[in-house]
Amino acid sequence: MFKKHVHKNLGLALLLVAVFLPFISGAHPNDPMLEKMSRTDVFFVYLQLGFTHIIPLGFDHILFILSLFLLSPKLKTIIWQATAFTIAHSITLGFAMYDMVSAPPHIIEPIIALSIMFVALENVITDKLKPTRILIVFAFGLIHGLGFAGVLKDLGLPKREFFNALISFNVGVELGQIAIILMAWFLFGKWFNQKPWYRTRIVYPLSILIAIVALYWTIERAFFP
Repeated sequence: MFKKHVHKNLGLALLLVAVFLPFISGAHPNDPMLEKMSRTDVFFVYLQLGFTHIIPLGFDHILFILSLFLLSPKLKTIIWQATAFTIAHSITLGFAMYDMVSAPPHIIEPIIALSIMFVALENVITDKLKPTRILIVFAFGLIHGLGFAGVLKDLGLPKREFFNALISFNVGVELGQIAIILMAWFLFGKWFNQKPWYRTRIVYPLSILIAIVALYWTIERAFFP
C-alpha cells in the first residue's frame, strides 16, 4: 500500500514539474550571457531548454514517445524504454558537442522521421512487447542524439559549465518524455489498456496516423529540406 502511494505521489509530482517547468525561463541564452551565468543558473536554464525541446517544440519526439507508449502502456515498461532512449541520445549528443562525431541534418532528420514510422508500424504488426524493442529504442536514441546536437550548437554552451549544461539539457529532455508518458497514461493508458477493444480503437488508429505523419516528414525532409 505504501509503495503504491509513493508511486502515485511521484507520478503527480513529475506531472506538476512537467506542467510548470517551461515557465521557469522563457529566453534562450546567447553567448555573452552564457559565460556570466552561475552554475545553478546554467543548470536550470538548460534543464528548461531540454524540456521545451520536447514540450512544446519537439512534436516529432512527442510522437516517437507516444508510439513507444501505445504498444505497452505500463508505466514501468515505458519509462525503461524512455530511459534507454535518453542514455543513447546522451552518448551521441555528448560526442557531437565535443566534435567527435557529426552528421548532416539532411541525413539525420529523415532517419529520425523513419524511426517514428518504424515504431508506429511495429505497434500495428505485433501485439506483444518484444525484448528487442529496448535495443531498437536505444539504437534510435543514438540517431536522435545527433538531431539534438544541432539544437544545442545553435543555442551554444558555456565553456566554464559545458558538462553541467550538457547533463541538465539531457535531464530536461527526460523530464519532457516522462511528462508525455504520464499525460498519455492519465488520458487513456490507465483506463483503457485492459479493454478488449484497446488495440482496435486506440493502438491501430493512433499508430497508423503517426506512421502517416512520419512518412510525410520523411519525404519532406529528404526531398524538400
